[in-house]
Amino acid sequence: MSRRKIGNSVPDVGDRGYIRQKTAGKLWVRERVDGFTDKGSFREIGSFAGKTKYNKDGSIESFSPGNFIAGKATANGRSVIVGADDFSIRGGHADGAIWGKSLYAEQMARKLKIPMVRLIDGSSGGGSVTLILDMGATYLPPLIGMHDMIASLSEIPVVAAALGPAVGLGAARATLTHFSVVSEDIGSLFAAGPPIVANATYEEVTKETLGGALIHTSNGTFDNLASTEQECFDQIRQFLGYLPSNTFELPPKHNSEDPVDRRDDQLLSIIPRRRQRMYQIRDILTKVIDSQSWFEIGSRWGDGAVCGLARIGGYSVGIISFDCTVNGSVITAASCQKFRRHIDLCDTFGIPILNFADYAGFAVGTKAEREATIRHGSTLTAALYQCDVPYFSIVLRKVFGVAGAAFVDNRVPNMRVGWPSGDWGSLPLEGGINAAYRRELEAAGENRQQLYESILAKFEAVRSPLRTAELFDMPEIIDPRDTRPLVCEWVSMVYDHILPHRLEKVKINGPRVLYRP
Repeated sequence: MSRRKIGNSVPDVGDRGYIRQKTAGKLWVRERVDGFTDKGSFREIGSFAGKTKYNKDGSIESFSPGNFIAGKATANGRSVIVGADDFSIRGGHADGAIWGKSLYAEQMARKLKIPMVRLIDGSSGGGSVTLILDMGATYLPPLIGMHDMIASLSEIPVVAAALGPAVGLGAARATLTHFSVVSEDIGSLFAAGPPIVANATYEEVTKETLGGALIHTSNGTFDNLASTEQECFDQIRQFLGYLPSNTFELPPKHNSEDPVDRRDDQLLSIIPRRRQRMYQIRDILTKVIDSQSWFEIGSRWGDGAVCGLARIGGYSVGIISFDCTVNGSVITAASCQKFRRHIDLCDTFGIPILNFADYAGFAVGTKAEREATIRHGSTLTAALYQCDVPYFSIVLRKVFGVAGAAFVDNRVPNMRVGWPSGDWGSLPLEGGINAAYRRELEAAGENRQQLYESILAKFEAVRSPLRTAELFDMPEIIDPRDTRPLVCEWVSMVYDHILPHRLEKVKINGPRVLYRP
């Protein structure tokens, strides 16, 4: 009996592990590879690798294939390396793995300068106590392949889908990525599973209550949530479509039938005249970018921070903005972390950033101080100033304080325009009046509101963004309908004249900034 015949190239429908996989509603490992890759493109590496017992005459007594498969393939026509866990064999534990396969896959992706795709289901190389009996001794826990995994983050796109439990090193493999997605019905992640948690903390938990998909997409551990495994594959393919295959190439250009000179009259009325009223930022974004090109990242976390990828005139761009219906555009510690991660992503892969600005400043109060908001805000500010990809700001409404300044004043010169709805300054005017005129307002007694309104009226006279444009502190106030034609022209110029020169520096000096997930 040959290894290939008894290996895991075809399913053993009577195998207990395979039955468990199917009973849980999960795809088998090779069904996953076929579901993600272009038909017929997967070329496996290590198909004979496994654990074999031989008879005395040299014939095979038994063969257990490794519970990890890997190979080169294409996805939407682009070359990738795919590594996938086989949970049906030893539940993905390390004692069912062939260590060299996973390491080889990671190294090959880095060497070939093509994306690494991890389909995770199990401990994925973490430890197992049974190894101690096999070895006859304990051992210092290794992190095999970690050097290449971390180095790859500054060189090639690395993505992961959690299609079952991601435990221990598997959890690290899921999060040491540029993009991660989890299948809502079957995916989970934790440092250690429920039995170990019960022993360590006396908590009785399930996989879902410990580290289910909804938990980890609301705290930023996973970027995106998917309803099915196939949707995970679709999101990964879509994400990779905006990125180059490595940091030594420009992001790909796609054909777009959306006219670059399109002007949308609805942009005139999206932002209410009353500053206290809310609006939907995504309605603005989708009316400016190429039709059907919006790919949001991390929509379930970040306290209102809006980050994503899109196309302008067929070119890839990164988008940052804020959902004013959440926290009134106030930036929290979680917002800072989300923005920083996205800025680092764009900086790593040379993707220009469009900033649709509406930032009321950093959060204040005891909760904000406990969460170290200013510390995270300083880290975000450093990321904005250190990244060197082209950056353009469209000021929609609020820009206040240090936070607002960091978003619109981080380049020389600052490429920025404002909408007529723009409202900016060191402090939001309403709160600033209460601080600056506190004594007068307190002394006014029952006439306090009348005095407040009279003071506010004086400031309203100089609040118009046109006054700022007269001083040339804002280069231009534009008709909102001109936003798309303007940014299309800008993006085309930076891809033609700036990004190629930036890329030459990367080729000579290597990646400028190490990516930190």
